[in-house]
Amino acid sequence: MTAPVLLDSLTMARFVARGFLRLDAVVPEEINRRFLADTAIDRIDPSVGPGSPQRKVIDQSAIPEILPGTTIEQSYPAGTPIGDLLRLPAVRGAIQSLVGADAELDSHYLHVTWPPTGAESAGSRVSQANHQDSTIDPQAGFDIQIMYYPHEVTPAMGGTRFVPGTHLRIVNEFAVGRYQNMLGQQHVVCPAGTLLFLHHGIWHGGGLNNGDRARAMFKIRLSPTRPQVRLWEPDPATLATRIRPLFFLRGREPESVESILLASEPWFELDTHQLEYLQRIKLWRRLIGDDKWDVDFWMTRLENPARR
Repeated sequence: MTAPVLLDSLTMARFVARGFLRLDAVVPEEINRRFLADTAIDRIDPSVGPGSPQRKVIDQSAIPEILPGTTIEQSYPAGTPIGDLLRLPAVRGAIQSLVGADAELDSHYLHVTWPPTGAESAGSRVSQANHQDSTIDPQAGFDIQIMYYPHEVTPAMGGTRFVPGTHLRIVNEFAVGRYQNMLGQQHVVCPAGTLLFLHHGIWHGGGLNNGDRARAMFKIRLSPTRPQVRLWEPDPATLATRIRPLFFLRGREPESVESILLASEPWFELDTHQLEYLQRIKLWRRLIGDDKWDVDFWMTRLENPARR
């Protein structure tokens, strides 16, 4: 088996800051075809009852039922579409870097969104509200949710929408459902075989499918079984605190862990965006195993013992 391609420090910092990693067309078409054949989506007529189209997909799919806490290896053996997908070097590297090579399955689910005719007959023509999956999970560590798109997703097909940078702001699950079209929101329009790795707390929802075929997305949630400390390939230079002048700066620095962690999202409020910076720094400290690491004294000034 080819060695995993681990993430570098800048990519990990982007995940910490924005809550996602996207790998376009990383899954070969041969695996995509086998997965779609196993799901039975193209063999189901959503306008014919009884039962909901989603229930028919679950009942007729070859995707197995798996108990929570099962290892990746036991969940998806080699030779199965998902097993082969998860063993791709880039995919194994991303999983190992984020949650460890020995991560366990929490759950999986096949989401199918039907085009107008089928959805109307099934009585469902609304998009899914924005939500956060894990209000009950305020731990410092995180699970990842892998969203797999086995076929092309066009703009008309809606696709998953998500709001980068929301993963560290805990809310009451569907309480953010009233927020629509947030600044910086992204819609997944992608080629077949694309994977989206999400921090479990990111705000997201399923879009309305106005295309001409069913839209499929298979979601796998993985949990770490070890501390998430330096699981990627960290550049030693990114592990040390680098003191920089504050605010009054001449010129622009090259991209760095520091600049990534202090990059704003379009939806950040002017008066509270600094709270997001603090949460990012705390998570980066955890990932590198150094509870004193800092960017521009954001945490250091709060932890100053002379002020206590």
